Amino acid sequence: MFKGSMTALITPFRDGAVDEKAFAAFVDWQLAEGTHAVIPCGTTGESPTLSHEEHHRVTAICIEVAKGRAPVIAGTGSNSTEEAVSLSRHAQKAGADALLVVTPYYNKPNAEGQYLHFKAIAEAVDLPIFIYNIPGRSVIDMSVATMARLAKLPNIVGVKDATADLARPLKIRTEIGANFCQLSGEDATVTAFLAQGGVGCISVSANVAPRLCSELHTAWQEGDFAKVWQLRDRLMPLHDAMFCETSPAPVKYAASLLGRALPDCRLPIAPLSSEGRAKVEAAMQKVGLI
Repeated sequence: MFKGSMTALITPFRDGAVDEKAFAAFVDWQLAEGTHAVIPCGTTGESPTLSHEEHHRVTAICIEVAKGRAPVIAGTGSNSTEEAVSLSRHAQKAGADALLVVTPYYNKPNAEGQYLHFKAIAEAVDLPIFIYNIPGRSVIDMSVATMARLAKLPNIVGVKDATADLARPLKIRTEIGANFCQLSGEDATVTAFLAQGGVGCISVSANVAPRLCSELHTAWQEGDFAKVWQLRDRLMPLHDAMFCETSPAPVKYAASLLGRALPDCRLPIAPLSSEGRAKVEAAMQKVGLI
């Protein structure tokens, strides 16, 4: 159920508010282009700047539009366990298929604190939960040992790994087993991640290249490696440009070039600089998206 190209959705804004119409159309377009799963309210969706009401609404819109066409993995993480539980309960009630829960940022909990945080969330809901391990943003790096301990809980089913450590998926596969669903959080290394035991990618680039990203994963699943390598090479300039400045400013600007959303981000994410805009435009042209 959880494999392939999965989009870490942007949250479009207009005049400072969530642009619900643009977001609904964006989710619909993603699915029409072949995206295998959608993830609202993650880092790329600027979840730290969404109010609880906005978070609930964005999640609900995504579920309404998806209508069973593809799984919705709702971002419900927080550095407050109580808040993460509340967001997770809402997502379950709204009809999400799974949850993406980031390791608690800023607080820097030790291994026991990390375990107890995820255990509390897992006990509060019945949905499958993916651990989102992204030390570059949350500071802490969940160890394979802690992840293996959490994997013994029935609804902790996998990880979104944004460590860029390509030995990690094989270590996790060896320690936890092949049934633990490993999703990459790094577009630029996705094919290597798949080769090391991964089954999919929660992608930033798929916001603006959903069909190409979907085709890459489908080709991998079908064993058409010549097509995989061709798409890997074609997409690399885009992957690089999407992080030329703090995400999601580059990808929201890229989406604006396609007429899919305004480039607006919420502070403290700054508007993309003129240099950044030039890099994104050049990459979009090179990949053939504009």
